[in-house]
Amino acid sequence: MMAEVVKKPIKITETILRDAHQSLIATRMTTEQMMPIVEKLDKVGYHSVECWGGATFDASLRFLKEDPWERLRKFRDGFKNTKLQMLFRGQNILGYRPYADDVVEYFVQKSIANGIDIIRIFDCLNDLRNLQTAVKAANKEKGHAQVALSYTLGDAYTLEYWVEMAKKIEDMGADSICIKDMAGLLLPYTATELVTALKEAVDIPIQLHTHYTSGVASMTYMKAVEAGVDVIDTAMSPFALGTSQPATEVMVETFKGTPYDTGFDQKLLAEIADYFRPIRDEALESGLLNPKNLGVNIKTLLYQVPGGMLSNLTSQLKEQHAEDKFYDVLEEVPRVRKDLGEPPLVTPSSQIVGTQAVFNVIMGERYKMVTKETKDVLSGKYGATVKPFNKEVQEKCIGDTEVITCRPADLIKPELDVLRKEMEQWSEQEEDVLSYALFPQVATDFFKYREAQKTKVDPKEADTENGAYPV
Repeated sequence: MMAEVVKKPIKITETILRDAHQSLIATRMTTEQMMPIVEKLDKVGYHSVECWGGATFDASLRFLKEDPWERLRKFRDGFKNTKLQMLFRGQNILGYRPYADDVVEYFVQKSIANGIDIIRIFDCLNDLRNLQTAVKAANKEKGHAQVALSYTLGDAYTLEYWVEMAKKIEDMGADSICIKDMAGLLLPYTATELVTALKEAVDIPIQLHTHYTSGVASMTYMKAVEAGVDVIDTAMSPFALGTSQPATEVMVETFKGTPYDTGFDQKLLAEIADYFRPIRDEALESGLLNPKNLGVNIKTLLYQVPGGMLSNLTSQLKEQHAEDKFYDVLEEVPRVRKDLGEPPLVTPSSQIVGTQAVFNVIMGERYKMVTKETKDVLSGKYGATVKPFNKEVQEKCIGDTEVITCRPADLIKPELDVLRKEMEQWSEQEEDVLSYALFPQVATDFFKYREAQKTKVDPKEADTENGAYPV
């Protein structure tokens, strides 16, 4: 019933420079590969380009030997007309543990100062207490604070739950809300219900982010757009589909001539796609792009495993010479998730649940080997889960350790001054302390490498070991 729908062009956030390559090739696209196409991307007319945050920070330092801050500054110089967007893990920033408020505030300040316009802030447990500091900091710096609901399925996640969350997010001072569907679990008609309910409940814009893993994403976008969603996330076709997003060109063509017409130039999009195609071909040839991550995995709806997590599980099992255990691990993931209070699976909860599932399967006994992070979740260090923990598992993993019930960051003393002292010998720019705060060892290795480049010491001396990398 087109006549009943509000007539408005759908806005698009392009993910090719962040989530698309994070989901398909473990975030290995280099700044050098991206920069030549920035001028054309800037002409499309996107609502925003997602180009930073998520795993790009870690991957730049750890694997590409690049300064992520330098990448951001280059993007800012190159994108004259387009807003730049990043993904920010609430109190975990871009790392895998909660940080002190002073680190979170400084990171937000520096992200905006270096060129970020929109910060998409989420928490892996949907614990809104873990978002407050980042949202306030973005408001203070006049950035756009978008709070993401980590979408998932389960008894606790009712329509009422999402509506209540959205109202609280609006009250918190967010400028917009994102439905962040990491694993492609949002079905088309459910999207109609969800978007309709959220649009009725709040006045701020609603954006929808999903992945193609389960094969429904394009249909979900169509129903969401018809229901009045304001923005959708898409990826240029060479790095679309599979564990990435629906293809930009396809969605543009789909809405052409309708009230939602983007007005984008398909010839320009085709030129951009032509640029990225050889990069995709090269990744397929080298094995960096695993064809497994390109197909439809309908079991995603059962396992709720996000795209990046699937590719990471594949590489973890490969290292353990246990690739034949892939499906056993997938079967174990929902069980571990239930034990840990049924959290949404998104970084870092996805890594925590995934790694624990790998250990449970490989060791032949559940929770025989328990990671520090699993213990931290069970002791409340990441915040509150929607459902209670499995008491038996909690006892087996952490014994009688006292469980935290307050906002975890309330227990963390200011860290910035201590961190500055620790790494002052390497500091070349103010942002270096933030790189060090998030990844002390990886950043130090990078600083040594950077130093070696200047003094022409053999870079191998300063290189870091390639380790398993959580996407």
